[in-house]
Amino acid sequence: MNNIKYILLTLCLFPLILFAQADQFVSFSDKEDVFTLVKPFIAAPILIDDNIDSGILKAITNLSVDVDKVTGVSPLLKVDKVSAEETVLLIGTIGRSEYIDDLVKNKKINASELQGKYEKYLIQTVQNPFEGVKEALVIAGSDKRGTIYGIYELSKQIGVSPWYYWADVPIKKQQNIYIKRGKYTEGEPAVKYRGIFLNDEAPALSGWANVTFGGFNSKFYEKVFELILRLKGNFFWPAMWGSAFYDDDPQNGVLANEMGIVMSTSHHEPMAMAQSDWHRYVKRNNLPNIWDYTKNTKALQESWRFGMKRAKDWEKVVTVGMRGDGDEAMSEDTNIALLEKIVKDQRKIISEVTGKKPEETPQVWALYKEVQDYYDQGMRVPDDVTLLFCDDNWGNVRKLPEINSKPHKGGYGMYYHFDYVGAPRNSKWININPIQRVWEQMNLTYTHGVDRIWVVNVGDLKPMEYPISFFLDMAWNPSQFNPHNLLDHTEKWCEQQFGGKYAKEAAQLINLYSKYNRRVTPELLNDKTYSLENYNEFETVMNDYRNLVIDAMRLYYLMPSEYKDTFDQLVLFPINACSNLYEMYYAQAKNKSYAAKKDVQANYWADKVKDCFKRDSLLTVHYNQTIAGGKWPHMMDQVRIGYRSWNNPPKSIMPKVEYIMQT
Repeated sequence: MNNIKYILLTLCLFPLILFAQADQFVSFSDKEDVFTLVKPFIAAPILIDDNIDSGILKAITNLSVDVDKVTGVSPLLKVDKVSAEETVLLIGTIGRSEYIDDLVKNKKINASELQGKYEKYLIQTVQNPFEGVKEALVIAGSDKRGTIYGIYELSKQIGVSPWYYWADVPIKKQQNIYIKRGKYTEGEPAVKYRGIFLNDEAPALSGWANVTFGGFNSKFYEKVFELILRLKGNFFWPAMWGSAFYDDDPQNGVLANEMGIVMSTSHHEPMAMAQSDWHRYVKRNNLPNIWDYTKNTKALQESWRFGMKRAKDWEKVVTVGMRGDGDEAMSEDTNIALLEKIVKDQRKIISEVTGKKPEETPQVWALYKEVQDYYDQGMRVPDDVTLLFCDDNWGNVRKLPEINSKPHKGGYGMYYHFDYVGAPRNSKWININPIQRVWEQMNLTYTHGVDRIWVVNVGDLKPMEYPISFFLDMAWNPSQFNPHNLLDHTEKWCEQQFGGKYAKEAAQLINLYSKYNRRVTPELLNDKTYSLENYNEFETVMNDYRNLVIDAMRLYYLMPSEYKDTFDQLVLFPINACSNLYEMYYAQAKNKSYAAKKDVQANYWADKVKDCFKRDSLLTVHYNQTIAGGKWPHMMDQVRIGYRSWNNPPKSIMPKVEYIMQT
């Protein structure tokens, strides 16, 4: 009976909305009723307004490149109406495009499907859109990002994976591209702000970015932002270990705003100022470097005012509140009255800098770690500030609003973790996130009305490719998923990366390796984790991974050569490397067991430990220097062997072994 009440209450609070996932509208055959986008040596030109938004133009330019990669033909960009009998691809935003507004005026497209909508796109074939043109494929957006999402949906459907750069996914060549005549949309997103947090990014991501781009600059972030948009995300917390997004490269903020990324700063970095920003600011201005509001009020306020002035013209969500310097708790004598005063003073600065009421600038207060304790003890912020709940850093949601709680104007968000630096051990190296667990926790989150912000800590980005895709797909439309169709999503994702022939088996491999990694994270694994005696527990789990390696290697060798680098990054390497860890710690356990008996068999297992330790380094070298022609230097540099406490040692340390003298 209680379950029935819960379901009925949920339906009352959240009316059932059916979000239409985009149908497959691209075809490579003309046997259906189709619009011809590309035929041999000819592509329909792309018609745009001469004053088109520069962020949309970036996406259109990428689309043109994508079409060229698929067909070898690059469509021309035109701003003037084209000549008679031509077909065109017409792209624009309602209310901001003369061409789109003319189509609305002439009832060629329905304005009500876009006006007043949020981030919605409409892809539609239109007969005789204007004089002299026989037919157009129209991509129209309700706003800037809606238009961009429509552009990238077309790219994805012609065969360009959102991960084409970040996972080297090959692009299948086609001679023709057709569009099934009709109208297509995915509706509006369920969650307003959907994004990722690059964190714990040294030495792997930082090392790679330094070699490839010269640091976390606008060249680097352009690749990140493009990925987020191709995945229909819109929100971002930037890398912050020794980095300062706005200060490292003055073009970073300009680029984010241009491309349509909503910037924010992490849970402990208020007022658009990174932690490193603060230290640089006080040094440049000869101010006291004391992160204490009771002792250094003026300097803190000056830095926050500087941060707001720098970002005032860009789309953003401003983090408010205050934690200790360096992602630490405030001092023990911090009281709620002081924290509430800090937020009040920050909002006054926001208002003074923007010239608007504080509630007109989106703000977020992160209830992370001890900050949730302040909230539980009664601390409150103004009603327009988004309350960002958090998990426990390991994927378990800590707190949610009550199902029947009164509405909160600022809405609620969730800060989730795929990667974590902290006790009992860091988890930075590899994907440990089965999507079944992610779905269960985020579905619970959404059911409780948390739909303003979803942001996930993805560490170095690279090892988390699949869970990132799932998280952002779910953020767009949580209702599309249930316990019975999660593996279907994995299979469809694998089909996008490796082709249909290998999708089911690849999906099973991803499904199993993430399940095994959640038994115990690689950094927590050691020779004592499993028992040698109880039902051969250690040998059983080791063989689970060995069998997975056999299946992964078999599939790797069956695949065409163009897919091998992608498969290695996304499937084979994580399985191979984790299996090797299990073998190493199993060998160490056996070594200790035999050594305790003074049995010389201990020596065999000691040698096995050494072999596995060496193999771990060779696998790392393979990933960093061989895959994709050496494209990913340092990307697997995160330490996973040799932990003695919660934080990683500077380099891997071989497990201790003991040799027995033969008599």
